Amino acid sequence: MSRTRTSDVLVVGGGIIGLVTAWRAAQRGFATTVVDPEPGGGAARVAAGMLAAVTELHHGEQTLLGLNLASARRYPDFAAELTEATGRDLGYRRCGTLAVALDADDRAHLRELHALQVRSGLESEWLSGRECRRLEPMLAPGVRGGLRVDGDHQIDPRRLADALVVACERAGVVLHRAWAKRLSVTGGRAAGVVTDDGTALTAGQVVLAAGSLSGRLAGVPEDVLPPVRPVKGQVLRLTVPAGYAPFLSRTVRAVVRGSQVYLVPRENGELVVGATSEELGWDTSVTAGGVYELLRDAHELVPGITELPLTETRAGLRPGSPDNAPLLGPTALEGLLLATGHYRNGVLLTPVTGDALAHALATGELPDEARPFTPRRFGAAARTEQLV
Repeated sequence: MSRTRTSDVLVVGGGIIGLVTAWRAAQRGFATTVVDPEPGGGAARVAAGMLAAVTELHHGEQTLLGLNLASARRYPDFAAELTEATGRDLGYRRCGTLAVALDADDRAHLRELHALQVRSGLESEWLSGRECRRLEPMLAPGVRGGLRVDGDHQIDPRRLADALVVACERAGVVLHRAWAKRLSVTGGRAAGVVTDDGTALTAGQVVLAAGSLSGRLAGVPEDVLPPVRPVKGQVLRLTVPAGYAPFLSRTVRAVVRGSQVYLVPRENGELVVGATSEELGWDTSVTAGGVYELLRDAHELVPGITELPLTETRAGLRPGSPDNAPLLGPTALEGLLLATGHYRNGVLLTPVTGDALAHALATGELPDEARPFTPRRFGAAARTEQLV
């Protein structure tokens, strides 16, 4: 039998982006509901948690860099606030990042990245191969040089997600554990959703924050349906046995034969190795080839890694957008806002996304730093191409 529940704000999607939006909305006094069968799940369960605004800079993404840096600056206070609100350790570490090159081509690529970083006013120090190995003795002898970026930090996304669930509950957010089946539109305005358990959830405003699934919600008018697609990433977790010296002191990343690989050491001895980037639709299978390629590339970077126990293999789906940047804020459908399309920066952009959406929910407008990422920047042609 269907039931009806009403709130001020209804967030569709309980990943870290949906949860931080709900938490910030509740702090502003909105009666808030999250609809998701497993709050705290989603891509964050697979993500490595690199807060890498500087080392993940790409040509043509300078506008996104501004948003990434704004969020990175907020992370210390955001993490402290969330820990105080929940009593949860988030695994936030200011350990820095070392990006290294293994051959002449990689070295040239890294030199270009360094030049772009310098032109962009970022702090990044070029090191020789010997200086890289002095920082991280487990690196391969063939390392040809690298970039030391002390401002790129890390967090444990699983702990972050779990803490956000607790923070939402303590702030009075209602967690409705079901799938959102269809958006309800009344009088040309988003009015809530109907869930797969037959409940009609009504709200003054709806935020669609369902990650790679955001473009699949029935009932969303075609001209506002977000052009997001799933981009598969396979990730491995290894464990440095108790009693061993720390394997790495900071995040280490490299381009090996054109493929990105990174190693993220946790304080609890876990070592995260990732990540593939595969355009394979909704496939979330872990493949022998994906595991092999990650271990092969990681072994070239840190030869001793193959002695460590392999404790987990996972695959998740990043929400990609046409320009690799998020879709934030009000859409052309009154009452419907988006918080999706974060691609590889979802964990990094968590603080600024929560603030931007809370501001938009309260005022109807995005703050200045988020305005370039309005969903209205995409036309029908881009949307159709992405959803075919």
